[in-house]
Amino acid sequence: MTKTTSSKLQLNTKEILKDYKLACESREASLIGRKEVFMGKAKFGIFGDGKEIAQIAMAKSFQAGDIRSGYYRDQTFMFAIGELTLEQYFAQLYAHTDVKADPVSAGRMMNGHFGTRMLHEDGSWKDLTEQPHSSADISCTAAQMPRLVGLAYASKLYRENKDLHSFQSFSKNGNEIAFGTIGNASTSEGLFWEAMNAAGVLQIPMLMSVWDDAYGISVPQEYHTTKLSISKALEGFQQNEEEKGIEILEVKGWDYLALCEVYQKAAYLCRTEHIPVLIHVTEITQPQGHSTSGSHERYKPQDRLEWEKEHDCLLKMRQWMLGEGIATDEELENIEKQAQKDARAARTRAWKAYLKPIEEYRQATLDILEENLSETYFKQDLEQLQEQLKKKANPLKSDSVRVLRKILRITKNEPVAARQKAKNLLNTILDKAKDEYNSHLYNESATSALNVQEVSATYTNDTPLVDGREVVQANFDKIFENNPRVFAIGEDVGKIGDVNQGFAGLQEKYGELRITDTGIREATIMGQAIGAAMRGLRPIAEIQYLDYLLYGIQILSDDVATLTYRTKGGQKTPLIVRTRGHRLEGIWHSGSPMGMILNSLRGMHVLVPRNMTKAAGFYNTLLESDDPALIIECLNGYRLKEKMPNNLSEMRTPLGIPEIIREGRDITIVTYGSMCRIVMEAAKQLAEEDIHCEIVDVQSLLPFDIEHQIVESIKKTNRVLFADEDVSGGASAFMMQKVLEEQNAYYHLDSKPETLSAHDHRPAYATDGDYFSKPNVEDVFEKIYNMMRESAPNRFPDLYK
Repeated sequence: MTKTTSSKLQLNTKEILKDYKLACESREASLIGRKEVFMGKAKFGIFGDGKEIAQIAMAKSFQAGDIRSGYYRDQTFMFAIGELTLEQYFAQLYAHTDVKADPVSAGRMMNGHFGTRMLHEDGSWKDLTEQPHSSADISCTAAQMPRLVGLAYASKLYRENKDLHSFQSFSKNGNEIAFGTIGNASTSEGLFWEAMNAAGVLQIPMLMSVWDDAYGISVPQEYHTTKLSISKALEGFQQNEEEKGIEILEVKGWDYLALCEVYQKAAYLCRTEHIPVLIHVTEITQPQGHSTSGSHERYKPQDRLEWEKEHDCLLKMRQWMLGEGIATDEELENIEKQAQKDARAARTRAWKAYLKPIEEYRQATLDILEENLSETYFKQDLEQLQEQLKKKANPLKSDSVRVLRKILRITKNEPVAARQKAKNLLNTILDKAKDEYNSHLYNESATSALNVQEVSATYTNDTPLVDGREVVQANFDKIFENNPRVFAIGEDVGKIGDVNQGFAGLQEKYGELRITDTGIREATIMGQAIGAAMRGLRPIAEIQYLDYLLYGIQILSDDVATLTYRTKGGQKTPLIVRTRGHRLEGIWHSGSPMGMILNSLRGMHVLVPRNMTKAAGFYNTLLESDDPALIIECLNGYRLKEKMPNNLSEMRTPLGIPEIIREGRDITIVTYGSMCRIVMEAAKQLAEEDIHCEIVDVQSLLPFDIEHQIVESIKKTNRVLFADEDVSGGASAFMMQKVLEEQNAYYHLDSKPETLSAHDHRPAYATDGDYFSKPNVEDVFEKIYNMMRESAPNRFPDLYK
């Protein structure tokens, strides 16, 4: 560990004073922000006070093309790199929904969560090397760490893979550093340790800063960290002459010169040698406590509070400048006054801009109320609404919406002329709100996967039957041959070509940088893919079995699934997560937790191909688009025979388009994945009883039947069964709601809609465990037989009577 206490940097007076002014502006913004929350002008506040000087030092080593994956207190850093203005900072605090006012998230993320717009308005990539960037923050502690690994890993690929050197708008030959930040308490999270270990193994340009203020909200360091120091706890990771690892540096958060020197050294190691570095920034203070949710005086002892006042980084820098004769007390007072003035002026501008559309809605609503008063029998009720709306101190758009809805409710039986104006205004606000609050959950640009047209597999007369794994392997071979930006990572994907041979022989053909083995670390496998995809690469990241998706689903849910939404189309991460599930053996190797996945991954596509040809088509579709997706291959399908398509590189499986795989007249069965084979076999047996099933393979669950084809089948059969391997109330209930409620299929039913799912426990081991835990052919047969028996008991007598 290296402790730095002095500096050899040459910094001129003008630069030092400029840094001090910026630090003062940021501090004033924090102080004002807290007051704004307490005045009711913002809902919540979390601020970066106490960390200003360290973040300014970090920014000095941050170059165009570098990217941050950080912590929600990095406002000073964002100011320093020129990617956040004071006015934008306050716009975010107020949740201004105009992306021009708050380019970080258009009011979707709480304050202190930062990011840059890495895409043009049409959704295409900007030149990522022309400006500094920040990936969009997330609140969940340490959840920025897996993505950070990927952002740095991309630089390694851009440097070491010569086939990527031509992609100069994404990287200048891997010269970019990924900067990470985190609070000391959050280093207790497993994600932090997993990411640091992965960085040491991969040897990537990752510069990690730990802001150590000795607390985690109210909990002091002794409850968080072994040896009370994350740098001491990580000493085993320290690189040396014989062993690769991580360079660990320690510096005090109030020592301006030492901070500048440490970051200069760290950035040099990262940028030139691709050595990961951790900087432990100690003696950080937090003058206003954790957030506006409470005061730190409640839990910090008096001596700690006094120490924090004495070690405030602004005070320490001020004392140093005076001692070195860099500025006089009067000069520094002038800087401080100007900083206060600038911050307050920015606050005023941001508040006025935020209020403008709200006040316009309020005034228009008040005008409608005034017009109604002369015509209505309910004048007193409307006058009360009028008075409440006028007196609202910090109005919201929803205040006007509530009043408009009540106007329409109160006057519903009156021929009041102003009712139409109320309807029109209400519709205007609600239509705009759809864009402001509910848009961009998915890619809305021309590169959406929904715009990719279907291309069916084609075959020749002598098309051979092969194992399903051979189809997906041959398709991957074509993908890697045609697209140098594609790479695959995961446990066992490299040397042995994955446990089911989908990548067999491809590492030998395309090299370790393209098909790469990883350690057993699902969360950072996901993160490795997320960060690389955010930098223009096209990763295929493997989770060996669907059951182990639990290790990575938090990252996918909180980061990938929300990224396009929380940046309002400003960032994207087009990764593909490959896994396999459904039927096999045992509790942790046969999972179908589709309900969990569907509810956690809104914002990603969830694709459930019934065979490897359909899976191959999905890979091709996604790589023609810029959408993130999870593809769940059938675990028992790799050795089942399929025809080898002769158009592997051209075929595309469409998203959200079901396929009727057996036509029938008596009942519609809606299913997917491995259940397709079970249901098809049951349908053959049912046909012997003169029951003819129409089987619909939904193919993708997110999106689900976007053209409403399933209801057309139900119109013909007037019965429906939803069958899958999830627990009861899982994906079967999801499909039922989609079809009955959204497609109004209930109108066409002659009998109760039914579901057939697995038992609520995990599947027991071996073939008998599978048979008695999940729906089998006989279960499907009897379920449908009894549904038909309800309307024709004489034709279909009780099987067990």
